[in-house]
Amino acid sequence: MKRTVTIASRELRSLFVSPVAYVILTLYSVLGGFFFLSSVLAFDREVLSAQQLQNFEYLRALNLNDHVVAPFFGIMSVVLLFLVPGITMGLFAAEKANGTDELLLTSPITIWDIVIGKCLAAVGFVALLVLLVAFYPGLLFVLQEAKPELGKTLSGLLGLLLVGITYASVGAFASSLTRNQVIAFTLAFVLLLVLWMLSFLADLGATGGSLGASGWLTELLRWLSSAEHFEQLLKGLIDTKDLTYFAVISGSFLLLAKAAVESVRWR
Repeated sequence: MKRTVTIASRELRSLFVSPVAYVILTLYSVLGGFFFLSSVLAFDREVLSAQQLQNFEYLRALNLNDHVVAPFFGIMSVVLLFLVPGITMGLFAAEKANGTDELLLTSPITIWDIVIGKCLAAVGFVALLVLLVAFYPGLLFVLQEAKPELGKTLSGLLGLLLVGITYASVGAFASSLTRNQVIAFTLAFVLLLVLWMLSFLADLGATGGSLGASGWLTELLRWLSSAEHFEQLLKGLIDTKDLTYFAVISGSFLLLAKAAVESVRWR
């Protein structure tokens, strides 16, 4: 465990040596502020419109969690899909490009120590991004008289963190396959995009598309989709089924990354 933590801290420090970490943090903060402000202004317009039209039933249905916090978290999860590959692209690819991977593999450290340590560094960075996101709905608890539901907000943040961890494991796997960081970024992004879009394919099948005749396939695609499970957490529903999904997908890609790193010894 000590070796894993050492590798994670070394990798995390190396992230902050390069300008990539600061660019990602700045970009995520700016985008977060923009999308949060847009959500709040859109909510205010809806409230004002409902008051002017005296649509009191719709006005009672309006709430900060469903109309501000959840859409904001949803947008930021999509932004993570673009940024996490930038964090993970150098985890293994940089070692291969610099020729230090052989030195690392011949040291008295297990492959699991290397893979988990590097992935933990990416997870630590993702956790920092989630903390940045948490700042914005936190303003609603301080400044707004009508506050969001704390449970739903925390559930959404948990979902964002789990999505980020899953993205990090996918990115680690992509980086373990190549020495080119651009290829690692592209491969990770494509894999994450596919995971995210599987629920849309399932919906097409459910509406009578080419997958409509295969109900089991539709359900499988829906289960494999990261967006599907994230949506449940945004609703405040913390189900073991969704937690299991994130654990299984993250663990599976870490296993694949271990196999890819280990294969170098047999070449």
